[in-house]
Amino acid sequence: MDDRIPVYVGVALLGLHLPEARSLKQKRGSVRPLVERIRNRHRVLVIEAGHQDLHQRATLAICAISTDGRDVEARLQRVRTTVDESWPGFVLSWDVDVTPL
Repeated sequence: MDDRIPVYVGVALLGLHLPEARSLKQKRGSVRPLVERIRNRHRVLVIEAGHQDLHQRATLAICAISTDGRDVEARLQRVRTTVDESWPGFVLSWDVDVTPL
């Protein structure tokens, strides 16, 4: 008998464009509040995963984990809604992958 509990991991890659950023300091000043807002509202892991050296681009990786795959998908969709409502720049991409472990 298999007593394993199902676990689902969802990862979203969020591509952002910051047309007004003229330096890495300005970029951090815009990206950091968004990262904190996502972490605090949705209790997910958020890291800057790409374009750290470009001042007008950012890629965030957002990770959620649950025993229910629908919960993971719904949580990541709420993250997307938060981004759409609060990000002043452009969302270039949003790719989600939910995987059972």
